[in-house]
Amino acid sequence: MNLSQLAAERYTTKAYDPTRKVPQAAIDQLTHLLQHAPSSVNSQPWHFIIAGSEQGKARIAAGATGPYAYNEPKIRNASHVVVLCSRTDMSDSHLEAVLAQEDANGRFASPEARATQDKTRRSYVDLHRYERKDLQHWMEKQTYLALGMLLLGAASLGIDATPMEGFDARALDAELGLRELGFTSVVLVSLGYRADSDFNAGLPKSRLPAGHVITLL
Repeated sequence: MNLSQLAAERYTTKAYDPTRKVPQAAIDQLTHLLQHAPSSVNSQPWHFIIAGSEQGKARIAAGATGPYAYNEPKIRNASHVVVLCSRTDMSDSHLEAVLAQEDANGRFASPEARATQDKTRRSYVDLHRYERKDLQHWMEKQTYLALGMLLLGAASLGIDATPMEGFDARALDAELGLRELGFTSVVLVSLGYRADSDFNAGLPKSRLPAGHVITLL
């Protein structure tokens, strides 16, 4: 199946079959996709938590209470749930770790090239921290790039998925101790296989016409 077909046929699953589990080999592929997702200046301001056990999913369901209770079954009945988190700050230690990894992977032909990369990345961080004052939003944008990779990757493997912003991030952060680690939850993705009761599976996909959303120059 080509990418156009995948994009046209994937949809947001509303109900999962709790008896079906995604094979570990497929989860490993999706984990690899998340690790290698693109980010601005290779900043990688994220962390991904993957729950496949009943206990793990129950902890994530702590964020689906009160006004978000409608999403609890999508968490508990799915095979796996991914919590996509972004950093709460772009710390020096993180920037140094990214630079050291690039160096270890052989990306710098000289010390000067290493220094230039570090300066360039920090200039973007400072732009968003001090001038635009939207550093948190900028980091979350990078996390959403990983979300797109995950959704398309799941579709390519025949795995159903549900991206969810409908959860209590403060409650989930507290349950998982994310703030203490320098992260905050941004979006959840359930992974698994649709149930027969999933009404959305039988509905036609609806998007505005290409001419309405795309301009060719």
